Amino acid sequence: MKQPLLLLMLLLGAGSLAAQAYPPFGPDHELKLNAGLFLATGAAELSYERFLGDDVSLGGSVYWDNDRYDYNGNFGIGPNLRAYFGYAPRSGFFAEAFGLYYKGEEEIASAPGTRVAERYNGFALGLGAGSKWTTRSQRFTLELYGGVGRSLNPEPYQEDFIFRAGLNIGVRF
Repeated sequence: MKQPLLLLMLLLGAGSLAAQAYPPFGPDHELKLNAGLFLATGAAELSYERFLGDDVSLGGSVYWDNDRYDYNGNFGIGPNLRAYFGYAPRSGFFAEAFGLYYKGEEEIASAPGTRVAERYNGFALGLGAGSKWTTRSQRFTLELYGGVGRSLNPEPYQEDFIFRAGLNIGVRF
């Protein structure tokens, strides 16, 4: 009788001794505002990020700009996939792959005093990198990143590159 009871107590005790390198993280969602882009150009960009694990996340961004002749257009939306390489989970250096659908207008040479524009929309794929810092509570984040992408279509804009950069301020929930 003593041996089965002792074996049962050892099995139950071994389960409680299992250790983790980091405590489990609660907030898996993050909402960010690109404050750097807003201060530099007046454009607004909001991003959402969903953590799939301690080192991988899936997210998306949407931006709009009052200048429809801007190099990235006046509206864009797209997904991104990030991999984190920092020592702490969900922060540190990261690399990302992103897609971006964008639209805008391009000014065409016209007679003096008139403005003629051609509307366009396109899709781009690109790569980026950056770094993310979090508070001790893992509630607030600061992120600095940049990236470049290649426009895939339409035909006249296939030679163009798009650029992404920012200083994001975020909150996790």
